[in-house]
Amino acid sequence: MKNQLTKLNIFSLKGVQMRTFHTTWLMFFVCFFGWFGLAPLMPTIRAELHLTKAQVGNTIIASVAATIIARLLIGKLCDTWGPRKTAIRLLLIGSMPVFLVGLAHDYTSFLLFRLAIGVIGASFVITQFHTSMMFAPNIKGTANAVTGGWGNLGGGVTNMVMPLIFAIIVGFGYTKAEAWRYAMIVPGVMMLIIAFLYFKYTKDTPEGNYDEIGYTKAQATKTDWSVLADWRILALTMAYAMCFGMELTFDNVASLHFVDTFHLNQSAAGFWAGVFGFMNLFARALGGIASDKVGKKFGMRGKGLLLAGVLLLEGCGLILFAQAGSLFMAITCMLTFALFLKMSNGATYGIVPFVNAKNVGLVSGIVGAGGNLGGMLFGFLFKSTSITYVQAFTYIGYTVMVVSVIVLITRFQKQPAVDEKLESSKLAGAL
Repeated sequence: MKNQLTKLNIFSLKGVQMRTFHTTWLMFFVCFFGWFGLAPLMPTIRAELHLTKAQVGNTIIASVAATIIARLLIGKLCDTWGPRKTAIRLLLIGSMPVFLVGLAHDYTSFLLFRLAIGVIGASFVITQFHTSMMFAPNIKGTANAVTGGWGNLGGGVTNMVMPLIFAIIVGFGYTKAEAWRYAMIVPGVMMLIIAFLYFKYTKDTPEGNYDEIGYTKAQATKTDWSVLADWRILALTMAYAMCFGMELTFDNVASLHFVDTFHLNQSAAGFWAGVFGFMNLFARALGGIASDKVGKKFGMRGKGLLLAGVLLLEGCGLILFAQAGSLFMAITCMLTFALFLKMSNGATYGIVPFVNAKNVGLVSGIVGAGGNLGGMLFGFLFKSTSITYVQAFTYIGYTVMVVSVIVLITRFQKQPAVDEKLESSKLAGAL
């Protein structure tokens, strides 16, 4: 790809590459508001809709389940339509259930709305795909990690801001039952604004949009679902299930955990849950930067060892968090496992763009879907009436450690052998 940037100047808006960089992370950031805007308000929603622990768990599962399929499809659509058209359409369609969730007045309707809202979580794939198109291989991991991290930052800001929006609406005289519904109008409007910015300021590639540079659907059909048989991609999918899947789960349950375990009010619980998300300001980028640095010196093997290491530390931190007996210890342990969790996110996508260069969109979608699959499976632990939240965090911690060993023994290479042979035969034919 021509005109890809080899340096990342995060304070620049010069050129389509940097305008796209900032627009695409902002899109994911705003989508987090719509996707997880309800999470910090769940103590109120739980009381108003009379939800049981199992029903709350089902809504958590629903919020990430739809994203699994959506991320697979979005990866393919990025290859076919281009990331620009895909992003705009996702924002416009995804804003509808965000606006309309306020119409839910019972468990079933609320569950269905959370399922529909989950589709916008696929925006992450667009962010990673679009960033990969704009930056050269030497900086790809760092650029992906920064856009992913700053987008994920939306999860932390959401946990802090939505309770404040809720409180402001209550202050105007509305009931709590009305306030959480009106609060969701805010992220819906934000999504429409970002759709306009995406239309106006981005291009599919540094050279222009797909239709401007002659990128046809016939070329896009080269995307090959056989990549699902590639063990390296499956290992990355499991890794992302352990880090981003846990992040999604924590965004969903943190406020409830702090309310129920440490008896905080909704705003205070939202604040501490938000601190977890704020680690994305630098931690995911740190993972991507480290991946690029290690990759430059030790190649793909070094990138794999880094990912295995930060996953292992994440698992250890989770177990310590689960056993914390005071709020102070819980916050300290949360910050520790959050650092390594978010570094794992960045380190994973420091590898993703390289394992199959012909299907970057699809691979990004598959690995991204793995994150949501992890979040969905973890959700079953938190809905169980026989497993406490503390036990659930502990079980997940041990699972993360097991996956770190799987990543450790996986040999990552830049391109599947079949692709290398194909490229060699094409080159020989040309000569």
